[in-house]
Amino acid sequence: MSPARVSVAALDPVTGEGVRRGDGVFVTASVVKADILAALLLRARDTGRAVTAAEWSRAAAMIGHSDNDAASVLWRTIGSAAGLDAANARIGLTETVAGDGGYWGLTRTTAPDRLVLLRELLGRDGEAGRGLLDQEARDSARRLMAQVVPAQAWGVPVVADGSAWAVKNGWMPRDATGLWVVHSVGRVTSGGRDVLLAVLSDGHATMAEGVVRVEAAARTAVAALRSAARGGRGRAVGGEARRAGDDG
Repeated sequence: MSPARVSVAALDPVTGEGVRRGDGVFVTASVVKADILAALLLRARDTGRAVTAAEWSRAAAMIGHSDNDAASVLWRTIGSAAGLDAANARIGLTETVAGDGGYWGLTRTTAPDRLVLLRELLGRDGEAGRGLLDQEARDSARRLMAQVVPAQAWGVPVVADGSAWAVKNGWMPRDATGLWVVHSVGRVTSGGRDVLLAVLSDGHATMAEGVVRVEAAARTAVAALRSAARGGRGRAVGGEARRAGDDG
């Protein structure tokens, strides 16, 4: 396998226990589509209206099929880069910067920031978060991310017990190197507990190689979270805990 970078963060949204391994800033590829969805939901809430049928149709295509044309339309709907940065700042992301010139896939982010987003977008009542989105909006987002096409149901779902998962993946080769960016972020039920999980990676010779690494990192992170919980050594990831170092 080629040299590659991998950064993974996992969080129990109920207890706040978390683990993180590997650092770095990564271009998002299509995982930024989760940010676009969150910004769309916030925009609808702010203007006191429901998301329109046309917007929902595009959101379903953007998340379920990773449709780029639908993402580009919604990117403009939310105010492009400025709109995304404003929404993410409200949610609490501090290490994510929208891509310039309409290149939303070149947004830059970190694994801990992905967990901050997932906490808001896929959270449930009683879990920590800023509470910007109501439960109906979060449930709708989770349903979209639970219905991705089978060919894109890799990464985070590999650690799920049964069918309880929601995921958005991203993948693309970099023009300068030909090496692949491969990411997976989402929420799963694993070992009887809910987990928010973000795996970011780049430098892969092929997409398939990246998927193998991402799924291995997901398994390792969830196992480490279980171990930390048993030993009382869990560290929260996201918010204040983003300043903690790697766990193990």
